[in-house]
Amino acid sequence: MTVLKQSNKQHKSPITMDNSTQDLLLRSQRYLAAGYPVHFTGPSGVGKTSLALALAKKRKRPIMLIHGNHELNNNDLIGDFTGYTSKKVVDNYIRSVYKKDESLTEVWKDGRLLEAVKNGYTLIYDEFTRSKPTTNNIFLSLLEEGILPLFGTKMTEPFIRVHPEFRVIFTSNPSEYAGVYKTQDALLDRLITIFIDHKESEQEAKIVSEKTGINLEEARFITSLIGELRKSCKEEDGPSLRASLMIASLAENEKTSIKGKDPDFQQLCIDILGHQTSKCFKEEAQPNKKAEELIITLCESIKINEE
Repeated sequence: MTVLKQSNKQHKSPITMDNSTQDLLLRSQRYLAAGYPVHFTGPSGVGKTSLALALAKKRKRPIMLIHGNHELNNNDLIGDFTGYTSKKVVDNYIRSVYKKDESLTEVWKDGRLLEAVKNGYTLIYDEFTRSKPTTNNIFLSLLEEGILPLFGTKMTEPFIRVHPEFRVIFTSNPSEYAGVYKTQDALLDRLITIFIDHKESEQEAKIVSEKTGINLEEARFITSLIGELRKSCKEEDGPSLRASLMIASLAENEKTSIKGKDPDFQQLCIDILGHQTSKCFKEEAQPNKKAEELIITLCESIKINEE
């Protein structure tokens, strides 16, 4: 179970607060305050989870984090009986009278969703489409009627009322991604869905420079390379901001020159980007070789930061 408590200490934001990001968070904050769940969707690596965490922290409430997966079920969300406790009392104060009283009680443990609902947490349901739609059906009553059904719990109450401060933030990858399920329209109809796309190359360069410490010109070279690879592929198959950060971090750590004609830098880019880029050539012969050739060609053709 993951519960993140708010702290008075100032932490560095996991995202770069440019104007578009600040505007997005302000809008989303208003939607949550009005009681509507927010759903961030978009390609892998664009920062949906970081946005969700930043948004949740603005509410200054404890945060519950749930990761979607195909094995998630109602016992994980609502709770389950985890065992038994036994109590035995033996009364032999009078020798001629022997009395024994024994009882057995089941032990119940709240699930993550139930705990969040009862205590008014901000729930982040990360990559919720990786869970089966039948598991996510429980959110229909939760979001529409404000009640959490207690399916199969043997409790006396059929449901509990949602705490007035409880809110939900969903994140997901598009339906064409491997390992995700198609979401039922009834659930999507209850969410405010906001598409998060890759940022412009200049914005990504500022993020890379800020997070890794390389200078802005070097960051521009890396994000320009990533941008050109996305153009050569379908957007959903192209590399993400994560790849830019990996290249920048490793180049900085290994003191590798961030120059397109440097063979060490080319090899670093091939190691990080090669497999992902090869998916763009999956219909062709030798896709890995095609990917390597494209990466080297782009490295040598981009003129930013070249002497």
